[in-house]
Amino acid sequence: MAITAIYRSALAAAGLGLLAAACADNREAVELPEPATGHAVSVETLVDGLEHPWGLAFLPGGDMLVTERTGQLRLIRDGALVEAPVSGVPEVLALSQGGLFDVVLAPDFEETREVYLSFASGTARSNNTALYRARYEDGALLDGEVIWTSQMDKTGGAHFGGRIAFMGDGTLLLTLGDGFEFREEAQNLANHFGAIVRLNRDGSPASGNPLAGEDGALADIWTYGHRNVQGIAIDPETGVVWAHEHGPRGGDELNIIEGGHNYGWPIVTSGLDYSGARISPFAEHGDEYTAPVREWLPNSIAPSGLAIYRGGAFPNWNGDMLIGALAGQALHRVVIADGEAVAEEKLLADEGLRIRDVRIGLDGLVYVLTDHANGALLRLSPAD
Repeated sequence: MAITAIYRSALAAAGLGLLAAACADNREAVELPEPATGHAVSVETLVDGLEHPWGLAFLPGGDMLVTERTGQLRLIRDGALVEAPVSGVPEVLALSQGGLFDVVLAPDFEETREVYLSFASGTARSNNTALYRARYEDGALLDGEVIWTSQMDKTGGAHFGGRIAFMGDGTLLLTLGDGFEFREEAQNLANHFGAIVRLNRDGSPASGNPLAGEDGALADIWTYGHRNVQGIAIDPETGVVWAHEHGPRGGDELNIIEGGHNYGWPIVTSGLDYSGARISPFAEHGDEYTAPVREWLPNSIAPSGLAIYRGGAFPNWNGDMLIGALAGQALHRVVIADGEAVAEEKLLADEGLRIRDVRIGLDGLVYVLTDHANGALLRLSPAD
């Protein structure tokens, strides 16, 4: 389908959604059974005093880097938070959901010392998601430069995306959002709203992006039709790319990400607008739009952070998705079998914590960041 046709169909669907009257939320809950096997978990607070931590990376030797949405990159050394923030971080737009987002090491970090940061740049009236590359040396970022900036130029402080993941071929994926007020643009391949881009390490479009040949399409777009993707992970055993995205009132999605695919937002969604009105009359994805593996209904869990468990500490979790939930205030373990979500367990559900990020440590344990003004880094280990 031509880009102009896709874009017009999105506008038509949005128009239908606007015409729909506010309705009672009669959607059925989509629940999964508890997993048959699990682990008793011990939870330990490693560090607190973090200001809305957002992303976590493990350095060789045991140190860790943590981003704070307010604009600081923090170093954890010997189990303690170093008082002085890491220097050399770019200036960020810390507005509402905007700020400093993810931190990811290059695959060859031990040789190159390269670190990548995603962040909100600009002003309240004109902002974008940007990607920054620098060399890390003992508490400092050196020779840093902005290597990529989204073509969005949006207003407001919502829906930036901001997760980074390196693929096996050395290219990287960066997730984006629809800017909240610009959701129809998620079907427009001439900008970056609601897209996942695939880039070379210098920020240029990676070769082989399947949409690059479309008339008017930006050459770096990998997938589109997303709302706000704040979790992406690549299975180290299978190479499959997984991501989740926020729905509005319900309709959060867990997806398998394949280049060139359209994930439907806002033409196809099970979520309701915040007014209670239907966004679109279409909830079935059909052939044109890739359907999610898991949807959360009728309420949003607000997913953020995604890790695929591969490790020895929790053998019964092998291949499972670990998903942080902000509104849901839990760590969701979703069991996958043959590409389908078959069971789900809520961890930390009694703690009252907004979970922003989840990572698998070099030791096979699970590390979690809590999204609070006095946020914490938690470590989950087997209780027995």
